[in-house]
Amino acid sequence: MKVYYQCAPCFLRQAREALDMATTDESLKLEVMEKLTKILGEDYQRNAASNKIGTRIHRTIKKETGNEDPYQIQKEKCNQIAQQFLPTIKKLLKKDSSLKNHVKAAITGNIIDFGALGLEVDIENLIQENMQRDLAVDHSPQLEEELKKAHEVLYLVDNIGEIVFDKLLIEKLKEYQVQITVAVKEKPILNDACLSDALEIGINDVAELTTIGTDSIGVVYEDFSPEFREEFWNADLIIAKGLGNYEGLDEIELKDKPVFCLLNVKCEPIARNVGAKLGDNVIIKL
Repeated sequence: MKVYYQCAPCFLRQAREALDMATTDESLKLEVMEKLTKILGEDYQRNAASNKIGTRIHRTIKKETGNEDPYQIQKEKCNQIAQQFLPTIKKLLKKDSSLKNHVKAAITGNIIDFGALGLEVDIENLIQENMQRDLAVDHSPQLEEELKKAHEVLYLVDNIGEIVFDKLLIEKLKEYQVQITVAVKEKPILNDACLSDALEIGINDVAELTTIGTDSIGVVYEDFSPEFREEFWNADLIIAKGLGNYEGLDEIELKDKPVFCLLNVKCEPIARNVGAKLGDNVIIKL
């Protein structure tokens, strides 16, 4: 996805948050922020890819602070927190076990900020509300048709925590007699799921696991490992979670490969790009 004018302040906000988690050294923060503003000066221009800029920013923060996982503390309890609300989701899916409802459950995981839950937040009610909302863009019928034809499915996950809900969708996908490979990040970036996170909740029990070979935000085709590039093109169908994966896949010439993105619309640029409103839930075929 190409940058919009709103992306620049968002990059800086996220950079400040990451720096605050990466180090307590105020002098170092200023030094790194100087480098980050230079990156924006160099890369931020019309038709630049948003997730490529974000990837360069976060890689710079990790390198310059010596902290390879600034979000570690936030991430540590995410899967455990998600597990607390798993019974609520399973109860709702028992009432309606359709593919569409499983898609909605997976997107619900994308809505909740597991790293910043407060005591006043009624998470169970939030889950109930989002499961009852319809999808603003609903290409789940097209997904079902593609699943009936597919043999190999590649599933690109997003954040820790929400992968607990992804597992439910993956189990549903297996009813279509497909082989599923779940791709995670090779190394930490933001609060994205890595191999150890997927193993922790047993994704390996329902699918094969692989990594994209790098630590990009979403997917950056040029950064794919040769092994993952082969897996990417060998897949009959690709399902991707979250904004970063949507931004990256939107930059790839996909040819005729069916690709579906599942996400909650969290910013105005994404809303404009997918034709939805801020806060909407969508499953969209690229």
